[in-house]
Amino acid sequence: MARMRSLCFLAVVLAALGGCLGSEQDAQCPGAIAVQKRIDCHPQPGASQAACEARGCTWCSSDVPNAPWCFFPENSPYGYARSGNAEQTDKGWRVTLNKRQALSLFGSDISPIVLEVEFQTKDRLRFRLYDPNAQRFEVPLKINGPGVTAEEANYEVEFSDDSTHFTIKRKSTGTVLWSSPLVDLFFSNQFLQITTTVPSTSVYGFGEHEHPTFKHNMDFVTYGMYSRDQAPTSFANLYGVHPFYMCVEPDSNAHGVLLLNSNAQDVTLSPNPSLTFRTIGGILDFYLFMGPTPENVVQQYTEAIGRPHMPAYWSLGFQLSRWGYNSLDVLKETVNRMKHYDIPYDVQHYDIDYMERRLDFTYDKVNFAGLPEFMKEMKKNGKHNVVILDPFITKDEEPGTYRPYELGQEMGVWVNNSDGVTPAVGQAWPPGDSVFPDYTNPRTVEWWTQLCLEFKDVLDYDGIWIDMNEPSNFMRGQMPGCADTEINNPPYVPSISDRSLAEKTLCPDSKTYLGDHYNTHSLFGWSQTEPTFNVVQQATGKRAFVLSRSTFVGSGKYGAHWLGDNFSQWKDLRRSVIGILEFNLFGIPYIGADICGFNYNTTYELCLRWMQLGSFYPFSRNHNSEGNIEQDPAVFGDAFAKISRATLRIRYSLLPYLYTLFYESHVHGGTVVRSLMHEFTSDQETHGIDTAFLWGSAFMIAPVLEEGARSVAVYFPEAQWFDYYTGLKVPNSWKKSYVTVSAPLNKIPLYIRGGYILPQQAPATTTTESRLNPFGLIIALDEQGQASGSLFWDDGDSIDTIEKENYFLAKYTFSKGSLKTEIVKNGYRGADTLKYNKITVLGLKLRPQAVSLNGRSIRGDALTYEMSGGLFATHVANRSATKMKNSTGSRVYMRDGKLPKSLLWPWLGSLSLFSVPPALEMPRPRPCWAQVGAPGALRVQCRAGLSSSKKRKSQSAGNVSARAKASRSRAELCPAVCLSVRAAGSAAQQRQCGAGSAAPEGEPRAPAARPRPRTGPTGAELLSSTTRTETGHNTSVTKEIHEATRMSTEATSRVMEEDVAVWALLLLGSEIR
Repeated sequence: MARMRSLCFLAVVLAALGGCLGSEQDAQCPGAIAVQKRIDCHPQPGASQAACEARGCTWCSSDVPNAPWCFFPENSPYGYARSGNAEQTDKGWRVTLNKRQALSLFGSDISPIVLEVEFQTKDRLRFRLYDPNAQRFEVPLKINGPGVTAEEANYEVEFSDDSTHFTIKRKSTGTVLWSSPLVDLFFSNQFLQITTTVPSTSVYGFGEHEHPTFKHNMDFVTYGMYSRDQAPTSFANLYGVHPFYMCVEPDSNAHGVLLLNSNAQDVTLSPNPSLTFRTIGGILDFYLFMGPTPENVVQQYTEAIGRPHMPAYWSLGFQLSRWGYNSLDVLKETVNRMKHYDIPYDVQHYDIDYMERRLDFTYDKVNFAGLPEFMKEMKKNGKHNVVILDPFITKDEEPGTYRPYELGQEMGVWVNNSDGVTPAVGQAWPPGDSVFPDYTNPRTVEWWTQLCLEFKDVLDYDGIWIDMNEPSNFMRGQMPGCADTEINNPPYVPSISDRSLAEKTLCPDSKTYLGDHYNTHSLFGWSQTEPTFNVVQQATGKRAFVLSRSTFVGSGKYGAHWLGDNFSQWKDLRRSVIGILEFNLFGIPYIGADICGFNYNTTYELCLRWMQLGSFYPFSRNHNSEGNIEQDPAVFGDAFAKISRATLRIRYSLLPYLYTLFYESHVHGGTVVRSLMHEFTSDQETHGIDTAFLWGSAFMIAPVLEEGARSVAVYFPEAQWFDYYTGLKVPNSWKKSYVTVSAPLNKIPLYIRGGYILPQQAPATTTTESRLNPFGLIIALDEQGQASGSLFWDDGDSIDTIEKENYFLAKYTFSKGSLKTEIVKNGYRGADTLKYNKITVLGLKLRPQAVSLNGRSIRGDALTYEMSGGLFATHVANRSATKMKNSTGSRVYMRDGKLPKSLLWPWLGSLSLFSVPPALEMPRPRPCWAQVGAPGALRVQCRAGLSSSKKRKSQSAGNVSARAKASRSRAELCPAVCLSVRAAGSAAQQRQCGAGSAAPEGEPRAPAARPRPRTGPTGAELLSSTTRTETGHNTSVTKEIHEATRMSTEATSRVMEEDVAVWALLLLGSEIR
């Protein structure tokens, strides 16, 4: 029996099915339902058998972790039953439900209630349960649905024959997406509960929490949602509230569900699989989004709640912050360090230490004397400034000395006590006691707008960071404490920290413009974000930057978010990936985490790996707390700075691609960062992967997330993938399997997916500079030799450029050896002055022998071929716009059918590759010497600018000959082939080759393979030999990085050289062997 018990327990834990346990459990608990189907009848702490049975529920212990011992029986006396037939409405139907029995779980049950169904769009269904006889609080987020007929909808809604279940199905497949037994429905004044089955255990979402995995554990896990000033902690409710989830069905379709409710709530994920929602106020207001792809789900969700805002281009640059500069001199030292190492850096944040005694709308004129002038100087240097403002105002300054309080008092803008008259008084960062603005009040919006506009004249900010807006209060409720009432101490408190609604915030019975704080608490940050967004645009005349710690459904329309006060721990590094994936589901794609950690001292290796990962957060900011060591990427020395610089330059080179993703998110509402599951939904293995992620569909980031690791296990879904650094195609044997790839300390593994075209731009130390640099394209071919992509471009910071059509949009298509450009929108004249300098084609199966641009052959001296698999084409610098225009024919695709007036980079038109040039005999290139850059990768360069006499002379000298008819319409092939040497850590250098010359002195003679890079010591070796300095620097890691950077400093960054003034076309084609 003991062996049977252990086997059954193992089966339950691993499979969460409970079937094996059933026979023994039936003997222990006759008539009990299977463990995995249990719904908790005593969700608050303190359950006992007596209390359970007094509720009419079943008590049965279980060895299954977290399984409820008190649960509703099969013949539960609770719930509701349908009363009469469904009534037709304009957008659907409604039905009345009555309580089945008088028995109550928490008292004050409401009956009857109404279930109302709205067919809002063909892919969006709304159903809500409410009290028809009394107005209850509803979230003031307007979601409009035009309405469709049942026949047009992609879903079916029905009651079971016995009226015991409310069910929603996918019409095309019959999959049940939602099935709620009415017996498990509760609707009382302060306790509402509904349970539904879900079609699979692939469930994602719910927030804000620090989840251990992206795909949720369904083994009776409960998450509370109620905004809270709390550093990320497992299972705790954090800064925002997002009661939204997405489920991937067994046939790989996906759907999403939102519970639009702002009261304190929790959700239990059970292995049935099922979800149980509990909230303590408002109504049950659900929206279901049909997908069927994960991206469709998010697009439909943001169509309802608001599309993500379009960030300014500069805000995609690297950002630096620190609570603890404590003086302008220290800040200047930091800025100078960054400049010394030439580390890309666009934005400086100013935390509360810039303020005078932490008072909003002030600055410290002693420790930060000269701050206004410093901020203006930063702007002259192409950088931007973001200031922090907190949502509490001290009331205890001398009369006549602090305008923000006195103006607010005059206008009556504060959250009030339960009497609705006297301001609620708590304590926070400022000296003395504080009051709290009520941003749901229109008068408060006027007050806030006026002060922010006035502050712009003091400090020339570009954005505002709104912190502590849960709202945070350093007390349990306001003075003198919360009264012992049901609104402050409801009969059920959801599974939130301390089981308290007042801890670190205001009492629930406080009054706001919209009603009780009990209902509006989690809307505080949400209500502050929109007016802040509007005033930043008004103050700057440019696109707004608003960074908010507290968020709610729809916050992404106006603001960004970061994952809060995380810790300098490897756990937090890893879980940050999960956080950015989840907030992309929530419609807040401009998301990041504090790079290197906010709390605690970081370490050299942790901070280095975090800089690598953080370089690919949509919102990329290094920030930490007062009292901890400095951790900017310039403070750790040369090696650290060089690696950070190289990784950030990769980010900056790909900013046109990232910016285009944000354009698509703003217009279509999708994600910017997404999981592998998001793109490869039918591959079950991807459903649980949260250690790698994608930018859009095409760019995979596989960071190192474990201390001491020098390799990463990367899963490659079914697609063609290319190593970003080498351009080499990964072997077919890697597909649909985990492969351990090398990741020395100076490298974060990056891969490009075949079938996509990524725009790029030469990087610089600020986006102000990089936006002036030449562009390029990375064309990664799929197995059919095709690829597509797009480029969005505008001035980067003007308001509503998309809505006003002041932008440029090009779509690129590569097929059958030809690249074509379609100009979709040509509304931004600033694009006319820019140009391309490199086009990279990855994955060619045959070596092209000629290349033509818009029907005109590119000269051979403009081509570079790599036997690793690709081709570079060059456009000679200084070619006039007129010549470009003349060479652009009817192959330019535009909606209006007209050629642009100026033809520089945007109008690439058509680029064609020929494996055999017409009427041209091309000998096999024979380089006189070779430098191997990677296994099977030779970089060869045609010499440029040889005259006909020089050609004849070089041919007679015995160099490689070429018989070709010189023609303006055909490629001019260079008579000599020479290698373009790119030594590790140096710029590209061209060397002249003579007849039969050997490799230049000191250069290797075409080695058969490149030595494998040193991977460094194992984690154990590193830890055993580590000695730490007072600043937390790791000397052994430093030594290792110096060695790595000496071997290959710039090999980590295949970015465009800034001094290149020509077009280049690189065609890559062979596989890694």
